[in-house]
Amino acid sequence: MLSLPGQPLLDKGRLIGGCVRLSIGCDAMLLDREVASLPPHFWGTRGGRVGVHNPAQAVFLRGHAPAEGDLPISEREALTHLPYIRELIHERIPGLPQRCLLALLPGGAVIAPHVDHRASYFGQTIRIHIPVVTNDQVWMYCAGKSYRMLPGEVWALNNSTVHGVWNANPILARIHLICDYLPTTPLLDLLAAGDRDLGIDERMVNERLFAVSTAHV
Repeated sequence: MLSLPGQPLLDKGRLIGGCVRLSIGCDAMLLDREVASLPPHFWGTRGGRVGVHNPAQAVFLRGHAPAEGDLPISEREALTHLPYIRELIHERIPGLPQRCLLALLPGGAVIAPHVDHRASYFGQTIRIHIPVVTNDQVWMYCAGKSYRMLPGEVWALNNSTVHGVWNANPILARIHLICDYLPTTPLLDLLAAGDRDLGIDERMVNERLFAVSTAHV
């Protein structure tokens, strides 16, 4: 069982709800260029992720996929090629970084609705999403609402409730930087002051995601 000894379980329903856009941003063009320059050999696998994440490629920057076991959370080789991302992870987000990865979801692909609850680690950390490459047909679903996350934005997502992704564009991929953080007072302050109620009821998204979810039962 993956866990962070001594860390409490967080009430992410209260802290985040569904998704919260934080009042900090990043240099979207620099982020895009840096990820595009990552040597191709880092891509092409799921990075050890399994289950609903099978449709996505992943490059772990810190730590390993939970399915690989309770391995040390340390920096991986790919991060040495990404100095701006290292700055984002360690300096821009005011928390204590844990596992971090780049996730590429191909055009037309779906991450079926699910809850990250098989390890206490997920209930002890705050999940941050930073879009790198996206398009206006990508929908993040969380807690019954659908969200559009844009390059340059920084979001917190409640992965302790039902969430999923649909990249409805049949051609263009979506890439997000995803990092988990132990909360600090500054990070909790950002969550409290963030933009909420940005999700919408999107019937098309619900139908597509839950059709995939039912097919996997």
